[in-house]
Amino acid sequence: MSSNPDPSSPAARGAQEEADDPGPQRQGFFARLFGNGDEAETSGSDTGERPQEGGSAGVIQPQFGMSNLRRMRVYDVAIPRAEIEAVSCDEDLQGLLKVFRDSGMTRLPVYEGTLDSPLGLVHLKDVALRFGFNGVDDSFSLRTMMRPLLYVPPSMPIGVLLTKMQTERTHMALVIDEYGGVDGLVTIEDLIEQVIGEIEDEHDIEEAQPWTRESETQWLALARAPLDEFQAELGIALSEVDDEEEVDTLGGLVFLLSGRVPARGEVVPHPSGVEFEVIDADPRRIKRLRVRVPKGVAG
Repeated sequence: MSSNPDPSSPAARGAQEEADDPGPQRQGFFARLFGNGDEAETSGSDTGERPQEGGSAGVIQPQFGMSNLRRMRVYDVAIPRAEIEAVSCDEDLQGLLKVFRDSGMTRLPVYEGTLDSPLGLVHLKDVALRFGFNGVDDSFSLRTMMRPLLYVPPSMPIGVLLTKMQTERTHMALVIDEYGGVDGLVTIEDLIEQVIGEIEDEHDIEEAQPWTRESETQWLALARAPLDEFQAELGIALSEVDDEEEVDTLGGLVFLLSGRVPARGEVVPHPSGVEFEVIDADPRRIKRLRVRVPKGVAG
């Protein structure tokens, strides 16, 4: 197993060629389950539309269906590098178990030195069956616990990747940029959600509070937070951006300010001086925001 996929190697060129020209493929399980792409294109808009969070001002009509498998690319759905939970190959057993507990993940990429030198992935099930959750074993070596990991270019159609994951029986892939560095991570759940919509699992816990105060001038808020209640929290009028538009949620306000769905990491300014940093979003909707208020502005 190589420590760092070389973009000039035959394997890397083969992955890029596969992304550009999928070629004929055997009909897989997901194609049999959801039907062919033509059916999805005609029915997706009737059954898969979901409004963008943000009231009438931020309404987007995303379509789910098999057509997304051809239309969307890996970079459209991948988790950005900054949000990847990973472990060093030199991590001990207790440290590894702590990362599993803190992250809630069942699979973690393993790297040597930095994330740009990935080695494979470690599965919680393998560790638990061999060492338990609280045991101490001096003979533990993470290098012996690793499973193979897929490396894919960001331009690969997600349908090609889904078929590849099905064939190789793996649930995770690292996105490799043109220089051979790690650019993001994608799971099989991320791909399936583009066909059938968002999947809520045991890790997707609905947050009871729509926002939390991190400091005197900073809040972490869900995009669905009611705008009028959040204005009362801040003591600032935020909704008077455009009298012709009405927004009900914080995400709708940010959508109105930017005129589109902003990307993760993007900062959207408000005329009052308040800044909205997009913490979590996908191509269809805003999910979480960090709100910064200049000192002396908040009520």
